[in-house]
Amino acid sequence: MSIFTIGELAAESGLSRDTLRYYEKIGLLDEVGRDAGGRRVYGERHLSALRFIRRAQGMGFTLEEIGQLLRFRRNPAAVREEVRERVRAKLGRVERRISELQALRDEMRLLLNLCGCAEEGEACPILDSLEES
Repeated sequence: MSIFTIGELAAESGLSRDTLRYYEKIGLLDEVGRDAGGRRVYGERHLSALRFIRRAQGMGFTLEEIGQLLRFRRNPAAVREEVRERVRAKLGRVERRISELQALRDEMRLLLNLCGCAEEGEACPILDSLEES
């Protein structure tokens, strides 16, 4: 089993030392050992948890949600349906956000087209649109 110092784990995980300390403080990382000099020492399980955290963050999970998912990892078969429901809910939020972003994109394209068609000296359609809200 590999043992990492905080600097080595930071380099390996791509996270800062401050982030590692914060994750430890809020309980995302299992208990961290100390060497004889009192320095933190991490193992493979910590690196695995950090990879899990980063992947979950990339999927849009909050740190609180990730903490719950990490606890679920301890007995994955027993919580399979609950995890599935949480991911299904997250997917619903992602799909709603995609729809909102697509509508925003369409509105911005329309405004750019209106701006391109405006006569010289006319008011700016983009600024007019922002004032209408």
